Amino acid sequence: MRLIILLGLLATALVWAVEEDKKSRKETPLKALLVTGGCCHDYEFQSKALTLSTAAEAGIEWTVVNKGGKGTHAEIDLYDDPKWAEPYDVVVHNECFARTKNPAYIQKIVDGHKSGTPAVVIHCAMHTYRDAATDDWRKFLGVTSKRHEHQSHYPVKVEKSDHPIMKNFPADWTTPKDELYVIEKSWPNTTVLATSASEKNGKVHPVIWTNDYHGTRVFGTTYGHTNDTFSDPVFLKLLADGIEWSAGRLE
Repeated sequence: MRLIILLGLLATALVWAVEEDKKSRKETPLKALLVTGGCCHDYEFQSKALTLSTAAEAGIEWTVVNKGGKGTHAEIDLYDDPKWAEPYDVVVHNECFARTKNPAYIQKIVDGHKSGTPAVVIHCAMHTYRDAATDDWRKFLGVTSKRHEHQSHYPVKVEKSDHPIMKNFPADWTTPKDELYVIEKSWPNTTVLATSASEKNGKVHPVIWTNDYHGTRVFGTTYGHTNDTFSDPVFLKLLADGIEWSAGRLE
């Protein structure tokens, strides 16, 4: 009888804790910045899918900066302010500017995160500043990638099921049609959470990971090319959990 009573009290406490967590999220929402734009993707659709799905799910207030046009080169004025990242709890990078290679410009961006603002990096953020000689951006991302393989439906293998980001992630998820990025290097402070294998040569590549960038949390995924991926509930939940983990709210 005592055991039954104890279990009942524990269950009640758990429900109370969950409800209090939901209440806290509504009362103190995360302030998130989404930086997007560039070539090759429907960033208007992706921005709406991300912000609408996570606003209520994760309690996020969004600011969206879509600048730089639809080409492969841009230097946006957001980063002219040395304190550009300070107003936000987390910054999401979902842009695609491969030909931008000004090292001073790139340094202004990574300095915003080096000072402590967490980040989430999605898909073509890995190929942004790809032509730059400096590795500053790649060290921040946690991976180096300069090309991708063909679009397909890629099975995702979970490597760290005990990580807070992956606890809600299914063990048998296959992507909607998407691109597999070729990862040339994982940097020393990168923790790989999930992988996918090439259909061409069987080589396994990180597709979900975290990075410790000078003590700042970074969460990344190379998936996110198509609108189908950004319409998938599993992918959107992954992004929501990655955002919350980066901001220190998912432990």
